[in-house]
Amino acid sequence: MRRGRRQKWIIKIAEERIDILFQQAEKELSYNPERSHRYVQMAQNIAQKYNLKINGTLRGRFCKNCQHFIRPGLNSQIRLFNSSINVKCLDCGEIRRIPYINEKKERRRRKIESYTFKEGIDE
Repeated sequence: MRRGRRQKWIIKIAEERIDILFQQAEKELSYNPERSHRYVQMAQNIAQKYNLKINGTLRGRFCKNCQHFIRPGLNSQIRLFNSSINVKCLDCGEIRRIPYINEKKERRRRKIESYTFKEGIDE
């Protein structure tokens, strides 16, 4: 067996397969949820085999506990609580908390900057 890095074309094909599997999982969720969950498992296996990270947009689409595909309103609940987004998987009950403190800080900075800018014009 060959050692070293995998060739870029192999990695590109693996990333495309992961994207296709997540698209199919989204389509199949309402009709056949078990098949959808299987697609997510297959995508994770591909990522593990080729030592790839599932990108950020797709990483939040499945439950870390039960590896089921998540669609808000269908099999998950989303709540805003104490400057975090709580995503609850309705299949296993796992709650994932995603902080959004940076967004609040940015909004606060813009607000302060707008006040200082207005005061500078009046003088």
